Amino acid sequence: MPLRIRVRKSPGITASLLAACLVLAAAAPVFAGPPFLTDDPVPVALGHYEFYVFSTFDDGQNGTVIQAPAFEFNAGIAPDTQFHLVLPFTVALPEGGPSACGPGDTEAGIKYRFMGESKNRPQAGIFPMIELPSGSASRGLGNGRAQEKIPVWLQKSFGPWTTYGGMGYTINQAPYGRNYLFGGWLLQKDISEKLTLGGEVFALGATADDERSTAIFNFGGYYNFTGNMSLLFTAGHSFLGGRHFVGYLGLYWTGPIRPAGRRHIDAYPVIPAKAGIL
Repeated sequence: MPLRIRVRKSPGITASLLAACLVLAAAAPVFAGPPFLTDDPVPVALGHYEFYVFSTFDDGQNGTVIQAPAFEFNAGIAPDTQFHLVLPFTVALPEGGPSACGPGDTEAGIKYRFMGESKNRPQAGIFPMIELPSGSASRGLGNGRAQEKIPVWLQKSFGPWTTYGGMGYTINQAPYGRNYLFGGWLLQKDISEKLTLGGEVFALGATADDERSTAIFNFGGYYNFTGNMSLLFTAGHSFLGGRHFVGYLGLYWTGPIRPAGRRHIDAYPVIPAKAGIL
């Protein structure tokens, strides 16, 4: 779901938020991306949508940053092409400073799969994104300037096992921020038709002048209540760099944008000559 990394800066303190953010409607959803930090190249199917209501947290050595509630919407807008949007409500709890809450930075992007999967090769895609500075930087709720991310992701499946990962580069326009590399790799298994579990290693460079590079191990999965509704969950901890305890909990819905069998409704409907079902 893409990776979301935000650098918060308030008097005397900087906090980073790592969160995750996908994949199409079928009898049982096949996920990658959220709830993990590592993303995947799989776009939403043409004419289908995904909708997430979720919360994330990052408890670090300088304080805690929470997104709750946050909303993610993805739509298949063309073959192998997905539109992506995230709108979070953010809570910043710095150590030794005032807490704050309000809208966070808005994320938008386009995922495009340029190579399909075959027996001998993985599928591959790009997922350029921009984070717009809709959150207040002075209150620790946003970056203050736009950030652009350009990642490349790969994925391959082997029966009940799926592995995916890749890397990307972030251009951070904040005056105190740094441009940095990020990347990760994940392995997951379908335990049953209802339950999938997986683990990942994710790393990123220093996002600001007063931060260090970080590597995190994260574990979680999804439980499918139905063919189009699931519970997503992860928890992880850093093993290199600054201390971070991160987590994700959310609900996921998916389906066709226009229900099957439903006709297009015109702005000026035509009244049938004879009574019947439209």
